Amino acid sequence: MYAVIMAGGKGTRFWPLSREKRPKHLLNMTGEKSIIQYTVDRISPLVAQDRILIVTGASHADQIREQLPQIPSENILVEPVGRNTAPCIGLAAMHIRKKEPDAVMCVLPADHLIQDTEPFLASLIAARDMAEKRACLVTIGVRPRWAETGYGYMERGQTADTIGDTKIYQVKSFREKPDRATAESFLKSGKFFWNSGIFVWKVSTLLDTIENLLPDLHEGLCAIGESIRTDREMRALSEVYRRIEPVSIDYGVMEKASDVVMLEGDFGWNDIGSWDALWDVLGKDAKGNVARGRVLRSGTSNCLVHSPDKMVALVGVEDLLVVETDDALLVCRRGASQDVRKVVEHLEKKGMKEYL
Repeated sequence: MYAVIMAGGKGTRFWPLSREKRPKHLLNMTGEKSIIQYTVDRISPLVAQDRILIVTGASHADQIREQLPQIPSENILVEPVGRNTAPCIGLAAMHIRKKEPDAVMCVLPADHLIQDTEPFLASLIAARDMAEKRACLVTIGVRPRWAETGYGYMERGQTADTIGDTKIYQVKSFREKPDRATAESFLKSGKFFWNSGIFVWKVSTLLDTIENLLPDLHEGLCAIGESIRTDREMRALSEVYRRIEPVSIDYGVMEKASDVVMLEGDFGWNDIGSWDALWDVLGKDAKGNVARGRVLRSGTSNCLVHSPDKMVALVGVEDLLVVETDDALLVCRRGASQDVRKVVEHLEKKGMKEYL
């Protein structure tokens, strides 16, 4: 099996710590290493280093090479411009097909937190076995623990198969990020699962599906595939990416494909997509505070402070997110951090590129 790690992103949700040139997956957010380093470590017991591919942008490629020297340089695929996840995954599939046309590939986001490695790997093994058994697209759903409005959902259908002790289900539908009432109904029904963004399939199955559903993208990918390991590769990549339309793998492929199945993964998954989500997973003191750096707390509860260089004193406050960097300070009410991206949008509109 090959592993493809998607390492794009613009660094909007963890501003001001993350920036365009330093997105979340390159940061040390949850431990001693960066998130992408943990992602590679996690998959390594199942996938050899020379079978791990990372797809990223030109502005992040050097940092990824520096952080992951064990990954062969030719396995770090650099997109000339971001075109969302379907072209990203398709590009990696073409590189794998060049080496092993009938290989199974798993696709992983670079920036998710998975707390329990053994059940995670067991889920990937079951998904791999299902993909080898039948020409289907396999994904992993996570049973929702609360009514989250920031995640996409999958609706579980009838049982499709069993791999060992793992039940495989047809996916009845995909749902975009819901409003609060809809998320509550999803949680109550027991039939909806968070879309983890983790996929497993044969390279041939994916490319056949792209050919059927996204023929223009498939044509471009084939042009890239013919140029791989030739002196035309960079030119072909640039020309194709200049003309293809951005499309997500969820919208372009998963929501429209005829045979999509899922298994339930229970391995402490969290996409840590906001400062609130980070507060949720990090260790806290007795009053629910997370402190990174020099922080004094008096009468303070349920706050997160990230301030490695300046001393921060909190007095008589609760439910705050305080993030300090060399050039910016964020103070946000806990529960509102999904709106941090609006700050980035404002900075973009004002042309304040030095803060992006």
